[in-house]
Amino acid sequence: MPETIPSPDANYLMDLLKRIISFKTVAPPGSNYEEIVDWLVPIFEEMGFSTQKMVMPEEVFESRCSDRRLVGDRYNLRADLFVGADKTMVIYAHLDVVPAEGPWDTDPFQAVAKNGRVYGRGVSDCKGSIAALIAALDALLEKGKPKYNLSVLLTTDEEVGGYSGLCYLTDLGLVKGDMMLCMDGFSDDVVIGSNGIIHWDLTVHGKSVHSGSSFLGINAVEKSIPVMNALMDLKKAVQSRRSLLPASSALEAMGKKNLIPILNITMINGGIKENIVPDICNLRGDRRVIPEESMDEAMAEIERALKPLDVDFDLKFYPGYPPMSVNSDHPWVWEVRNAVERGMDFFPRLSGAQGSLDQAYATEKTGIPTCVFGVGRQLEANIHGLNENVRVTDLNGFARFLIELLRA
Repeated sequence: MPETIPSPDANYLMDLLKRIISFKTVAPPGSNYEEIVDWLVPIFEEMGFSTQKMVMPEEVFESRCSDRRLVGDRYNLRADLFVGADKTMVIYAHLDVVPAEGPWDTDPFQAVAKNGRVYGRGVSDCKGSIAALIAALDALLEKGKPKYNLSVLLTTDEEVGGYSGLCYLTDLGLVKGDMMLCMDGFSDDVVIGSNGIIHWDLTVHGKSVHSGSSFLGINAVEKSIPVMNALMDLKKAVQSRRSLLPASSALEAMGKKNLIPILNITMINGGIKENIVPDICNLRGDRRVIPEESMDEAMAEIERALKPLDVDFDLKFYPGYPPMSVNSDHPWVWEVRNAVERGMDFFPRLSGAQGSLDQAYATEKTGIPTCVFGVGRQLEANIHGLNENVRVTDLNGFARFLIELLRA
C-alpha cells in the first residue's frame, strides 16, 4: 500500500493564526507575553508535550535589558516531547511583533484573508510559522510520532534585539539538541548565515555660548561634520567587502550576489535653540558584521578611523547578536532542503541574511547546526511595514514541510 502522509488541516491552521495574531505582543514595550503563553500551554500539553512557562527574574531583566522602552514581565515557553528517539530537534520562533502603526487596509491584529493572502502584524514575522507548526504537529501526532524528540522554544523580545528570549534560555543551558530549526526566516531560501550587529553611540562635545559671539564657543554640531566624513569614508571601505555567503535570492535579483557588511549613521541630535551654540551633538548608528569579520575588529576599525580627528568625543559600542555561518554541506542542511522540496514543491537555494538574528547567539554558544526557514517572501510580505502579509499557499506549504521534516 502507498504511504499515507499526514496532511495539515488548513481551517485549523487559519483559526490558530487568527487567534495568535489577536494577542498584541508588541515590542516595545513587550505586552501580553503571559497571556499568549498561557493560551499556548494547554495546546502543547494536549499534544503530549511537557511545558515550562518561564519568567525572567526581575534582577536579570534589570541587569541585562538596558532598553527602557521595555516594561513588564518577560515570559518564554519551552515545550518538550520525548519519543525515545536518538536525536533531539530544537524548533525556535519568537512571539513578539513590531508596532503596527500607520494606515493599514485591515485591522493589523485581526488576521484577514483575501485574494490568496493573509494580512496582519506578524503573519510573516513570525506568528504564521508558529500556527503552521501547531497544525503540522497536530496532524503528525494523530497518525504516529516524529522521528526526533522535540524541544520547542517560543520566546520574547527578538524584535528589539533583546536578551530576554532565546539568548537568556541559551545561557540557562535550556537550548539542547542535535539540530535546530529557526522559523524566523522567509520562504525564498534556507538561510545558513547572517550578519552580526553592533550599535554605536558617539557624543561630540563643544562649548555653549551666545550665537552672536559663536567664536567664543565650540559648535558641537559643526565639529560632528569631520566625524561623519570619516565614518562615510570608512563606510565605503567596509561596504566594498563581500562575504562568501550568497545573498538571498530576492537580493540577488537586485544585483547583490553576496552578503555585504554595512556601516550606517542612522540618528543625529544636536542643539536646543537657534541662537545658542550647541555644546553636544549625538550621532548613532550600526555596523553589520559579515561572518568573515570579527565583532572586536569591527569596533576597533571605527575607533582607528576617528582617532586622528581634532574632535572631543565619547564613543560607546553596544554589541548585539554575532554573525552566523553554518557549513553548507552539513547533513542537517541537506535534510531541511529536501524536506522543503517535498513539502513546498521547490528545492531551495542557500543564502545569508543581511539582518541579524538572535539565533546566531544560540548557534555560537551551543554549536548546534542550524537552518533558518519560515513563511513569507522577502519582496512580498512587507515585513515590519504596512499590510504585512503571507501567501495562504506558503502557510499550508510550510506546515507540509514541517511534517516532511519530522515524519519517521
